[in-house]
Amino acid sequence: MKVLATNKKAFHDYEIIEKYEAGIVLKGTEVKSAKSGRLNLRDSFIRIKDSEAFLLNCHISPYDQGNIMNHDPTRTRKLLLHKREIERLAGKAQEKGLAILDACFSELAF
Repeated sequence: MKVLATNKKAFHDYEIIEKYEAGIVLKGTEVKSAKSGRLNLRDSFIRIKDSEAFLLNCHISPYDQGNIMNHDPTRTRKLLLHKREIERLAGKAQEKGLAILDACFSELAF
């Protein structure tokens, strides 16, 4: 898969213990903008709420040819993970000194 963006700051500032592969729920104009490489993962992170994982502070620029259907660039996006993975992440996030970061955003599959 082609990597669209990497959060280099996360790899520099933190020790990466585990990596997960997850899908992400995007709107139509977000997909086009992300595929053109117009996204920024700096300061993005994952929050677990009600047994669901959400990506916060990920900036996907509005699509140039988009109209009123464009999206909010920093909206909260749902991540698609298995229930066991989410439970494991939630347990790890509660351990002292551990955080869940979004370090790498790979190509979207349709």
